[in-house]
Amino acid sequence: MDLKAFNKNLVDPIKLTFDSKVYGKSMQAAVESEIIRQLDKSNTNHIGYFNQNIFRYIGDGWSVPVAGYDIVNENLGYYVEMKNKHNTMNSSSSQKTYMRMQSTLLSNSDANCMLVEVISKNSQNIVWNVSLDSVPVSNDKIRRVSIDKFYELVTSDKYAFKKLCEQLPSVIDDILVEIDLDGELNTVVSELEAVSPNLLKSIYLLS
Repeated sequence: MDLKAFNKNLVDPIKLTFDSKVYGKSMQAAVESEIIRQLDKSNTNHIGYFNQNIFRYIGDGWSVPVAGYDIVNENLGYYVEMKNKHNTMNSSSSQKTYMRMQSTLLSNSDANCMLVEVISKNSQNIVWNVSLDSVPVSNDKIRRVSIDKFYELVTSDKYAFKKLCEQLPSVIDDILVEIDLDGELNTVVSELEAVSPNLLKSIYLLS
């Protein structure tokens, strides 16, 4: 990461000051922690892309629309919203998603809508029960599905998700060799020091 990428979203110098003092870190260590946080956020976005797009390659007829649902299969009538965890959705978000699925069913009676949870406490494919204006609502065609059950639906292989998890480490290792990640330089600290030997002053100047 270089300084331009680091400062793409303005870094808060006050937060870095608090982080340095509260956690007993040097300013350089606080900056390095912020670099890791930004890289982790970018990595999370890439993982989301992977989770959404892999079904285009392991199943027939699955696609990722430009807008609307995360994943669809028009031929089979599946419309999927994918979330990392169910509990990351607040009540308003859950209701909005559910009502969109209701609307899909009204326009297409053959549709099946799913909230697929990448991280789920249970392996499940169950009716999604919600409350709309304090009224309990459910529909057998609107479901909460764990990621392993969704892989099974797409591939007809009960163990498809397990197999993916087992193969993923070696696949990632191969990719990292190809892109030579070790050769990627992190120049943020040296570029900040070029602005001013005082790292905090450099960050204030940039912000």
